[in-house]
Amino acid sequence: MVPFRKMHGLGNDFVVLDARAAPLPVTPALAAAIADRHRGIGCDQFIVMEPPPSGADVFMRIRNPDGSEAGACGNATRCIASLVADELGRDRVTIRTIAGDLPVERLEGGLWRADMGAPRLAWRDVPLAEEADTLHLPLSLGPVADPAACSMGNPHATFFVEDLGALDIPALGPALERHPLFPDRANIGFAQVEAPGRIRLVMWERGAGMTLACGSGACATLVNAARRGLAARRATVILPGGPLEMEWREADDHVLMTGPVATAFIGTLDLAAFA
Repeated sequence: MVPFRKMHGLGNDFVVLDARAAPLPVTPALAAAIADRHRGIGCDQFIVMEPPPSGADVFMRIRNPDGSEAGACGNATRCIASLVADELGRDRVTIRTIAGDLPVERLEGGLWRADMGAPRLAWRDVPLAEEADTLHLPLSLGPVADPAACSMGNPHATFFVEDLGALDIPALGPALERHPLFPDRANIGFAQVEAPGRIRLVMWERGAGMTLACGSGACATLVNAARRGLAARRATVILPGGPLEMEWREADDHVLMTGPVATAFIGTLDLAAFA
């Protein structure tokens, strides 16, 4: 029996296992089985904490509900940082992922601020299948068109729309996620800019579908909106699960994301039952 923790950031939920003391036989198929909301525990992302490499306090491995590996997850970064910071008795920790290091600090009021690094804006870095202007992708489907793209450790495309409520996102998301322009698939954001400092966002996440919140998606949306001149470099991004405070810092080009963390419950599971 293996202990686990169910955590979430604004409803973006995670099953967290700790493999720092001893390795766990977690395969993509096992992660997908546990992430299943009907036959497993259920989550948007499956997280395994692994021994800290040099220069970091923990390694965070992220898998989507289909078992595929993700390079970044902003809400999970805050959740894991809160666990490690409490263990170490510190207010600042560094989380390493396959996409790089993410420093996180504790703020007042139960909030955590993660430095998600600088966005990558070149078409090869998103990545795209062919050369294109990442500020205006030649992509449309039904009522949405002309997205902007960037990478925040994982690929994002953001469509700016006038009325989020008029979109059938479950119908649009799957086809856009798997469009041939995105060789690694993509996270698809649908954003409505209400003011320079206020953006509403609904995300279709690669390998997960619609989620209540997406930290890296909020980062990409702020970057893409600011690049388009639609929003300021500092804004509140309001997701179905709640708001994230975002800043695209001019000094070093890094994106800062501030939001809450929560533990829903803890328990134990039999890994063999999901093999």
